[in-house]
Amino acid sequence: MSSVALIDDHESVRLGLAAALERADFDVVFSGAGVAEYLEARGRTLTVPADVVLLDLTLGDGTTVTENVTRLVIDGSSVVIHSVADRPVAVREALAAGAAGVISKSSPLDDVIAAVRTVARGDALNNVEWANAVDGDTAFADAQLSTREREVLRLYATGLPLKVVAERLGVAYSTAKENITRIRVKYVEVGRPAPTKVDLLRRAMEDGIVETAQEDSQSVG
Repeated sequence: MSSVALIDDHESVRLGLAAALERADFDVVFSGAGVAEYLEARGRTLTVPADVVLLDLTLGDGTTVTENVTRLVIDGSSVVIHSVADRPVAVREALAAGAAGVISKSSPLDDVIAAVRTVARGDALNNVEWANAVDGDTAFADAQLSTREREVLRLYATGLPLKVVAERLGVAYSTAKENITRIRVKYVEVGRPAPTKVDLLRRAMEDGIVETAQEDSQSVG
């Protein structure tokens, strides 16, 4: 059973989400108004991090989006932003900080649950809110990948082992590996780090290199 923490400064929202998630067989391990409150509670009980944290984009405690997402990701949870999707800059900030995706508060509860389930499986979340936030933000930095780097990323991010990518492109394994290293460096340089293969898939989807999320995210080859 996957565990979920709910962080939103509106109690009514939390109550509705908790009821829906519990009916869907999730274990709601925390419900509160702030990230600090969640981390303090987790520290007191010495429990493992929640598999997924459903986080409101803007909390009423003066914290920033980057601060909240970063603390939760470092703590070991995947973060799904649950908020209105009309603030593309803030959404982009959350994604850049490591959020797994965005689901609008106007979405049906079934869609919210499906999003949490997708992220709990370790898959990237590819939805309309994410795409609109990225498309609507002209400040979303382009990593300036070369044609070859885009092709390597497309094959690698969608699940192929690096050895197979090299064979498909007719290059040495070391060359394909160097391409992946350069791709990661370029994303770091524009503030969009991609340390894992799932992160690379997210970046590829954000940049239109990959159109849809793959069901089977494999480990780095």
